[in-house]
Amino acid sequence: MIRDVTLGQYIPGNGVVHRADPRLKVILLIAFITLIFCAFNFVSLAITAVGIAVTLLLSDVSLKLYFKSLKVILFIVLFTSVLNLFYGTGTPICEFWVFKITLSGIYRAVFVSVRIVLLILVSSCLTFTTLPTDLTDAIERLMKPLKVFHIKVHEIAMMMTIALRFVPTLLEETDKIMAAQKARGADMESGGIIKKVKALTPVLIPLFVSAFRRAFELAMAMECRCYQGGDGRTRMKSLHLKKLDTLCIVFMLLLVAGVVIGDIFVPPVI
Repeated sequence: MIRDVTLGQYIPGNGVVHRADPRLKVILLIAFITLIFCAFNFVSLAITAVGIAVTLLLSDVSLKLYFKSLKVILFIVLFTSVLNLFYGTGTPICEFWVFKITLSGIYRAVFVSVRIVLLILVSSCLTFTTLPTDLTDAIERLMKPLKVFHIKVHEIAMMMTIALRFVPTLLEETDKIMAAQKARGADMESGGIIKKVKALTPVLIPLFVSAFRRAFELAMAMECRCYQGGDGRTRMKSLHLKKLDTLCIVFMLLLVAGVVIGDIFVPPVI
């Protein structure tokens, strides 16, 4: 399960999404998330899903990696679907005790599940196609107006990117520690929930030690390179919008128009 976590990984490539401006990719991610939660019927959600599908195909990243990222949230999707089955209204199709399943409940369960899947896919696309350094620059540029309020924008962007980048590293470290403990005879799979939680103690302690060691090594490396934060810092590459970015903006505006029209003329599901 740990090996299936792909959050924070960068996949080298030369696709359309890879070459897009990182600032635009962050904005488009926010726009896609907004569209996902502003789509209130299957027509609007289908338009959003088509837009996300086109984005994934243009990302030059194997679809297997996207499906791999969905394995981690499979339980959440199933759990959410089951809960929403019982929130429908109308004539019950199936009824037992105080629970009843209606047609609107089934529609609601499918709708919410698709929302979660689309959310994970489009979020994975950003990390798969954007270098951590580019993502830091993009977040810093977008948060630049906050400097008026004396907020340390560069430091916040740096912390966010480092945290995201270290997710796959720590997961890989966890996998190695668990394999080492199992080789020493540790039983982490049998027994109840309490026993399984106790069995994780030999994993958590070395993991915390490793995390603090990596943090110390990173701090030392940044200090040796004379890192002093964002004050007076220059960039080797300047970010500029290109023709490709303009096409991406037009594409997103068309999706927004489609979702708005769909919400206006089609009755909502939830």
